[in-house]
Amino acid sequence: MKARDPKANHKPVRKAVIPVAGFGTRLLPVTKSVPKELLPVVDVPAIQVVVEECVNAGIEEVIFITGRGKGGIEDHFDFNFELEKILEQRGKTEELKRVRAISELIRTIAVRQKKPLGLGHAVLCARDVVEDEPFMVVLPDDLISSQPSVTTQLIEVYEKYGQGVVSLMPVPEEEVSSYGIVTGENWAPSLHRVRTIVEKPEAGIAPSNLAVIGRYLLPPEIFDYLEGLEPDESGEVQLTDGLSLLAKERALVGYEFTGRRHDIGDKLGFLTANISYALNRDDLGPKVLKYMRRKIKEVDEPDEP
Repeated sequence: MKARDPKANHKPVRKAVIPVAGFGTRLLPVTKSVPKELLPVVDVPAIQVVVEECVNAGIEEVIFITGRGKGGIEDHFDFNFELEKILEQRGKTEELKRVRAISELIRTIAVRQKKPLGLGHAVLCARDVVEDEPFMVVLPDDLISSQPSVTTQLIEVYEKYGQGVVSLMPVPEEEVSSYGIVTGENWAPSLHRVRTIVEKPEAGIAPSNLAVIGRYLLPPEIFDYLEGLEPDESGEVQLTDGLSLLAKERALVGYEFTGRRHDIGDKLGFLTANISYALNRDDLGPKVLKYMRRKIKEVDEPDEP
C-alpha cells in the first residue's frame, strides 16, 4: 500500500464516537447503580481519561452513544454551578480550577442507543452527527498508556495513507478467542493490509495472533456497510463485520500501536490500571511503590507461627 500524496485533499479527524451504553456486567455489583465509565482510575473517572486522550490528539467533538442510566456521564462534562460556588466560597482555588477545566474540556453530544443491538449498531447511531467526515471510535473499556496516544498514532497513519485504520496488539494464542483477529499482509514495520477480521476464533485455528483493540479511525463509508448488515445469531450488529466489508471493498490498515493496554471492563484489568496510573504520578508513585514492596516482602517472608 502506497502512502497518499501529502498534498491530497482530505478532511481532518475532528470527531470521536465513544459508546457508553453497555451494562458493565463484568464489574457487577458496583455497576448495578454506577456507570462503569465513571469508576475512578485513581481519582479521575475512566471516561475522562479517554476523553482527554481525544482532546490531546486534536479531536474537537465527542459523541457519546448512551443508554438508560448513563446521564451521569454527560453531567460530568457539564458545568456544576452549585459545586463551583461552594468551592469558590471556601477558597478552594485549585479544586475549582480542576472542576471548571473538565466542563471546558471539549464539546460533547449524546445520542441514545435505545436497545443494546451491538457495537456496530452503536456506531451507526452516530451517523447523523458524524455526517461525511472521518472519525475515531474509542472504546472506554480500553485504557492505553502511551506517548503519543494511540489516537494520535492512528491519526498520523490515516494522514499518511488516507485509509481507515484499526489498532492491533499481539495476544497469546490462548487468548485469541476473546478478540477479533485480523488476516492480512505485513508490508512495513507495525503496518498491515487487513483482509478480513475473524471474530473470536478458537485457539489453534486463528489466522494470526493480532487482535483488534478499542481504537478505530473510520471513513464515513463505514455507515453504509453497517446499515446493510443483518444482525447475528445474538441479534447484534457487529462492527467487525462492517470492518471486514470495508477491508474487502476499499482498504483497511492495521497498525500495531505502542503503549500499555488495560481492559478496565475486567476486574483484574481495572485493578492493574489503577496501580499503573498511580505509579506514574509524582504525588502517589513513590508511596504506592513503597507499599507494594512491603506487601511483597510480607508474602515472601510470612510471619512464623
